[in-house]
Amino acid sequence: MKLYTYDPAPSPQRLALFMRYKGIEIDTEQVDMAAGEHLGAAYKAMVPDQTVPALILEDGTQLTEVIGIVTYLEALHPEKPLLGTTPLEKGLVTSWNSKIYSMVFMSIAEALRNGSPGFKGRALPGPLDLEQIPELAERGKKRLAWAWEQIDQRLADHTWIAGDNFSFADIDLVVCAGFSGWVKCNPPENLANFHAYLARARAEIG
Repeated sequence: MKLYTYDPAPSPQRLALFMRYKGIEIDTEQVDMAAGEHLGAAYKAMVPDQTVPALILEDGTQLTEVIGIVTYLEALHPEKPLLGTTPLEKGLVTSWNSKIYSMVFMSIAEALRNGSPGFKGRALPGPLDLEQIPELAERGKKRLAWAWEQIDQRLADHTWIAGDNFSFADIDLVVCAGFSGWVKCNPPENLANFHAYLARARAEIG
């Protein structure tokens, strides 16, 4: 198998931290998104979604969503589980992973892609060129401010976001906290539960 990725981008960071935590090594090639390499004909011919990361298996099967890639790799490398081990843990991790992606990651992406000049004409990832909608940038920031407060409340009585054990949902939340700096909407300093949690989670990741 071979992984195509771009280390500085947030979705590749999610996968990279997952792999590092579990000690997984895969033949990897960097796709320079800053130079638009993911939008070029060569990459498009190989990965029609024109996104990274993309994991291509020996039989040509492509996995182009981070959650799909980590689910596949977790099945191959079950040690140091990050997607839960019991039915309840699996359900909680999946639920919180979905919440973090929709509430936090997409709010940041909405603000960034609709407010940054660098994404003019590229308001969504993938092969479809779409113009920015400035109102969505402001909406994304408002959604994000609300999401930080909800997460801080959750962390008032939980060590980890999805329950008793560190999971991929925690990795996603740590990446989102860093990603939010791209739109200058980091978790406010007064959210003490959140910041104590971030210190724990970053120490766990190493």
